[in-house]
Amino acid sequence: MPKAYWISTYHAIHDEAAVAAYGKLAGPSLTASGGKFIVRGMPNMVKEGGKMLRTVVIEFDSVAAAQAAYESASYKEALAALGSNAVVRDIRIVEGV
Repeated sequence: MPKAYWISTYHAIHDEAAVAAYGKLAGPSLTASGGKFIVRGMPNMVKEGGKMLRTVVIEFDSVAAAQAAYESASYKEALAALGSNAVVRDIRIVEGV
């Protein structure tokens, strides 16, 4: 079964304190759900129209595992700490090859 990758890009951060509170809950939640953080931070360089955006990539054993992590009670708690206006971001779950 192919691995899955949860990819988050942060287009704007409006509330650093909320992001910090989210991180304290989200990191342990996603790790407990089987996630392995493999990228976290700003790109070293961007090419071909790319944007300098904070990026997080988390590896999971499968798409189902990544989806279950997103839907878990502990991750919902992290999302509640983040609130609805603290960031503008997108999250993609992509199956590996």
